[in-house]
Amino acid sequence: MHRQISNYLMDKISSGAWPPGMRLAPQRELCRQFGVNRSTVVTALGQLSALGLIEGRRGGGTRVAEVQAAADEAVSSPDPARTDLLPVPSAGSWNAYVEEGVHYPNLPTVQDINRLEYEQGLIRLGTGEPAPELLPGSAMTRVLAELSRQTLPPLSYEEPLGSPGLRSAVSRELAKNGIQADPDSILITSGALQGLQLIAVGLLPRGSTILLEKPSYLYSIHAFQSAGVKFSGLPMDEQGLQMDGLAREARRSKAAMLYSIPSFHNPTGVLMNAKRRQELMEVTGQLGLPILEDGAYQELWLDTPPPPPLKALDREGRVLHLGTLSKAASPGLRIGWIVGPEPVVRRLADIKMQTDYGASSLSQLAAARWLEGGYHEEHLQHLRARLRKRRDAVLDLLQRHFTGLAAWNVPAGGFYIWLSLDKPVPLRTLFRTAHKAGLLLNTGDLYDRGDNRHLRLSYVYASPAELELGLPLLAGLIRKLQQPGV
Repeated sequence: MHRQISNYLMDKISSGAWPPGMRLAPQRELCRQFGVNRSTVVTALGQLSALGLIEGRRGGGTRVAEVQAAADEAVSSPDPARTDLLPVPSAGSWNAYVEEGVHYPNLPTVQDINRLEYEQGLIRLGTGEPAPELLPGSAMTRVLAELSRQTLPPLSYEEPLGSPGLRSAVSRELAKNGIQADPDSILITSGALQGLQLIAVGLLPRGSTILLEKPSYLYSIHAFQSAGVKFSGLPMDEQGLQMDGLAREARRSKAAMLYSIPSFHNPTGVLMNAKRRQELMEVTGQLGLPILEDGAYQELWLDTPPPPPLKALDREGRVLHLGTLSKAASPGLRIGWIVGPEPVVRRLADIKMQTDYGASSLSQLAAARWLEGGYHEEHLQHLRARLRKRRDAVLDLLQRHFTGLAAWNVPAGGFYIWLSLDKPVPLRTLFRTAHKAGLLLNTGDLYDRGDNRHLRLSYVYASPAELELGLPLLAGLIRKLQQPGV
């Protein structure tokens, strides 16, 4: 077995798939990947080390050795097995490019989550997307069947702002929430995340600062930091972003923009009330401070509709509004939009054209039909009922297994429950321990670097049976980590 692993690793190195300087996965991860014990992995790595193909670095793990050094070592080796697979010496190293690109890598935990979400058998307790059984597969099949009978597929590029038909459909959908937006004020994006990236590189100068709630989803991605934009976090309470200190911090930091998720905030699930929204508009209006409103969860209310979006209160064109179909209808459709003043959306459209030349024409056609045909509203009614049932089931499980261990909010919509542990725990350790036990977590330090006592729980992905199994298991792991001396 160790020879098979050794040969597999050498093939990776010799083909260039693993370039010089690349860090190998930790031994425990290699054991998991290959399904073997540690001694087998150690033996395989020892063979590569003897050939000079890998090298250990203090504090830097095990990396692929520089090519020339590996070749010299292998030639002088008394048993240079597989020297036929050694790479040709090269003057450059891709590792330097990987580490020095202008776009920051994801946080290590986020990278782990992105990889582990596709691992079979894990119970995903923090995933921010609907479970496959909550997605409207049969309804979307009807949409596609209708389109196949009615029109030729659009195989060309769309306009820079996106399909006129989809923008008109989005305009009518926005009007239901009080947002009056002409189609020329709407830019179709490849999901709301692309909207954030376009705004980061297209509207904000390097070194500028944006205000945002803390914790915040933006801390878990690097769209703004990679563009040289800094964050200044503001505290929240159960009514949303606190107004005390907002004006003072905006002036101190010379903030260029404020980012907010007023409806069913990610990760806390908090709903900003109507009074707080009005105060926010008034304070930022006095400051002349633009707002970036993330409305990804606006329509996913469970009890009563939320207050109107900030964009619906905007009479000065200060609010950019992000929307998406990913949270309710289809993450894979990759359809989102930005609503704002026409010069702004044209600027962002120009950058988008330089990036990908527009969202998928086929996806835009399907999304337009989805909205125009009434499918979306019908699906939302069913989805809200099912999410309400799941939320209540999770709240019951928390009451049974986390009483005396943590506190939590009762979300009125969206996807998340913000679990606040009574005692802090090392969240990275909890993440690894939970993974070994078959659980995949979204820990609070992803959304606030200094956090050591929160978890983002999602009731939309794991099945009811998985939640019945996973949440009591999680409670036991937390109790164990909180014991003295652990």
